[in-house]
Amino acid sequence: MTTGTPVLQLQGLVKHYGRLRVSDDVWLDVAPGETHALIGPNGAGKTTLIGQIAGEIGPDSGRILIDGKDVTGEKPHRRVHRGLARSFQITRLINGFSALENVALCAQALAGSSFRFLTPASRDEGLNAIARSALEEVGLAERADVLAGGLSHGEKRQWELAMALVARPKLMVLDEPMAGLGKAETQRMIDVLRRLARHAAILLVEHDMHAVFALADRISVLVEGRIVASGSPETIRADTAVRAAYLGEEA
Repeated sequence: MTTGTPVLQLQGLVKHYGRLRVSDDVWLDVAPGETHALIGPNGAGKTTLIGQIAGEIGPDSGRILIDGKDVTGEKPHRRVHRGLARSFQITRLINGFSALENVALCAQALAGSSFRFLTPASRDEGLNAIARSALEEVGLAERADVLAGGLSHGEKRQWELAMALVARPKLMVLDEPMAGLGKAETQRMIDVLRRLARHAAILLVEHDMHAVFALADRISVLVEGRIVASGSPETIRADTAVRAAYLGEEA
């Protein structure tokens, strides 16, 4: 982890739905090179918080900064150009295209040519090079030519990361990348995320505590819309209130 201007800063975010306060004065930052895990029980407000970071939901008050720039009023696509990428934001696989072609199309779209199908992305060596590099980083180099429909569930999660990686992000917001994975696939994903952390800071929203403690430099705990604890994995593991409220035996 390096020091410098945080790639993400949430400053006093508040969001109401009627009388329900789903974001309750949230302060959180992610440093360059850091993997910062956000954990909390179902209904804690994690999805709403992610929506605000991405620009799909506007906060009622507070500010969101990406790389030191106030983006609170900016649309999602502007935030992508500022360096934000989300694994769960990616368009679904086109099953009739290979894994490589899907990633190349994503790279083409990010270059501003998302409908240039008369000149297929698969024929563009520059796009192919970007796509192959991303697939190699996520451990799918040997599956590049497999049709997307033939990828396993775990491989599709890895592919989503490749799609995010071609955006060359400063920050990757990953929403439960371990969801639905078996033990071996989870370990493979942990290894992939360790490699990706060399390229971008990561905000990891995850329920798998083994993965969280294996990957996180810092952990923040969100309960009923409020950050109730934040610190190193050792600090969070030793917090008796957090253990009682959320971690339980998994700690």
